[in-house]
Amino acid sequence: MQIAQVRGTVVSTHKAPSMRGIKLLLVQYIDEEGQLLPKYEVAGDLIGAGVSEWVLVSRGSAARIEAGQEGKPLDATIVGIIDTVNVERNALYSKKDAERLS
Repeated sequence: MQIAQVRGTVVSTHKAPSMRGIKLLLVQYIDEEGQLLPKYEVAGDLIGAGVSEWVLVSRGSAARIEAGQEGKPLDATIVGIIDTVNVERNALYSKKDAERLS
């Protein structure tokens, strides 16, 4: 799994039938210091994440393990919305603080 920030939405009116009903989001990966990396990916959203939220992204074959996703051509799936991240006893991210600042 990797940590990423939701940067936007992706809309595709024409797609494989197995992808119907899956919300697609553009995510940007985050390093261990909380800095955005220059790497973006489109991820299927199973949990209702929103723009600016920090999320957990499952990639590769693990992105299709969730029940009902086995036959879908997903390379990345958002499987969690992050509340806090702490590194070496230091708060790297807090959803509560991010909401207050926006």
